[in-house]
Amino acid sequence: MQGATGLRSLRERPFDLLREIDRRARAAAQGQTEATASGSEWVGVAFRLGGEAFLLAREETREVLAYPAAITRVPGARGWIRGLSNVRGQLLPVVDLRAFLGAGATTVTRTSRVLIANHREIPAGLVVDEVMGFRRFYEGEFSADLPPTLLRCERYLAGAFKRGAEVWPVFSVKTLLESPQFMQAAAS
Repeated sequence: MQGATGLRSLRERPFDLLREIDRRARAAAQGQTEATASGSEWVGVAFRLGGEAFLLAREETREVLAYPAAITRVPGARGWIRGLSNVRGQLLPVVDLRAFLGAGATTVTRTSRVLIANHREIPAGLVVDEVMGFRRFYEGEFSADLPPTLLRCERYLAGAFKRGAEVWPVFSVKTLLESPQFMQAAAS
């Protein structure tokens, strides 16, 4: 009966009341206990590379774009650099993430997207096969253990969220963009 008492205390604050009802409904739909549901929420952008799904922290993503119609090739750049694109008046390097990871070039389809990295010093748009929207997890569902991946990209992971049988590896854009491999964009 404590749950009903907690809701009554929010009677004079309708917005907070609705937010608490929404939080409880999400937790109930996912079969979580009240203790798990009361933790802080983590929000990430879910995306697919090949047959694998990953998460990118919402804070590390500035925006998601459709694949640009015009990309200018950069002479002397590695094969994983697709080229430069003009995004609202600013040049943005477009990087094929799968090709960078050594899993072959991404075939651009209508579901392909470019994730614009939110990094202060290194602009980059990462080509992925598909963006599947936001995914929300509770902090208690996070594990620092790095799950094995088919793409062998563990060095760019920052743990994973586990919910039931699902495991969602968290891709670290900061680690990727600041890695020596990424900084060596000129072809040898």
